Amino acid sequence: MDLQFSPEEEAFRAEVRAFLKDNLPPELAAKVKAGQRLTRFDQENWHAILNKKGWLAYHWPQEFGGTGWSPVQKFIFDDECALAGGPRLVPFGLSMLGPVLIKYGNEAQKSHWLPRILNGDDWWCQGYSEPGAGSDLASLKTTAVRNGDHYIVNGQKTWTTQGQHANMMFCLVRTNKEVKSQQGISFVLIDMNQPGVEVRPIRTLDGDKEVNEVFLTDVKVPLENLVGEENKGWTYAKYLLTYERTGIAGVGFSMAGLEKLKVIAQRVQRNGKPLIEDPQFATRMAKVEIELLNMATTNLRVIASVAGGGVPGAESSMLKIKGTVIRQELLSLIRRAMGPYALPFIEEAQFAEYADEPVGPKEAATAAAAYFNYRKLSIFGGSNEIQRNIISKMILGL
Repeated sequence: MDLQFSPEEEAFRAEVRAFLKDNLPPELAAKVKAGQRLTRFDQENWHAILNKKGWLAYHWPQEFGGTGWSPVQKFIFDDECALAGGPRLVPFGLSMLGPVLIKYGNEAQKSHWLPRILNGDDWWCQGYSEPGAGSDLASLKTTAVRNGDHYIVNGQKTWTTQGQHANMMFCLVRTNKEVKSQQGISFVLIDMNQPGVEVRPIRTLDGDKEVNEVFLTDVKVPLENLVGEENKGWTYAKYLLTYERTGIAGVGFSMAGLEKLKVIAQRVQRNGKPLIEDPQFATRMAKVEIELLNMATTNLRVIASVAGGGVPGAESSMLKIKGTVIRQELLSLIRRAMGPYALPFIEEAQFAEYADEPVGPKEAATAAAAYFNYRKLSIFGGSNEIQRNIISKMILGL
């Protein structure tokens, strides 16, 4: 493939930059670049801005509200948004459930749920992991038993990101216990605002409460909220995960992280010289930059290979592994650049409203919190160990 951007693609990049300059709220971009916590309003506001422009569901087909962009245009848009400080879009409805409904949902589900995803009428969360079913997701125990025109769901989900905001959950449930584990799973849509649904926050190391436990006790789910066929949910779950893993790679966010690291390394002094001139630090920076540029090329190849409407296969596992390791290294280098100033943890300093004098460089307030929080990158969405198993089977044939 030709890895040089065409004049038309560069013109598109200029259009995206102009849009971001005029429409991305400066205070929101400042929060993102500083690594500060975003509010629900911040995320909903950016969602609405892009939807108004028609640039929200840029990976959906045009008939459902997509943009019709080429794979390269999508890559450019992601890259420019991240560099400008655009927040990561909440992926659960837009990038996970949406593609599943488009491919496997019936016409009634598409006509009802897809416009609501675009308009922000529903906030979705993901009901996959359980206390005993994380990397071994097929061992899930949450059950759904038919009762007339609905299912009765009982069980527990965990690590439910932003479940505290959600009014809807797409959920994997066991509908048949008499067959092999993968063959008895169904994919259902659950209304969170009903009796029997309890959300309990899990406080993370940085003091945030972005993940939750969800307890489901005799929860009613209408049969029309079954996506696809009963007991075929494992197929839909795997399809969704290829989108999730490709997104977790976060090429654009790593590009933005690299630019931030370079600025810090130019400014921070060590032994009277900029940190970027320290041989050991400069070597690690160069290594991660080379790996990032290589991953960006691989990412372009993957999205080009599915330009006809396909879905990434095991290649998404490659991107997930490399992308998460690169992002963790970038955060590690930023924390290391802060030196002892990264040691104090002031939870209030994670918010834009914090007005006290910072301890050390301004980046120090969030450096350690981001480093520790994002150790999760190589675990969620299927741990990197599991991704290596997928690659060994599907690509290497082992």
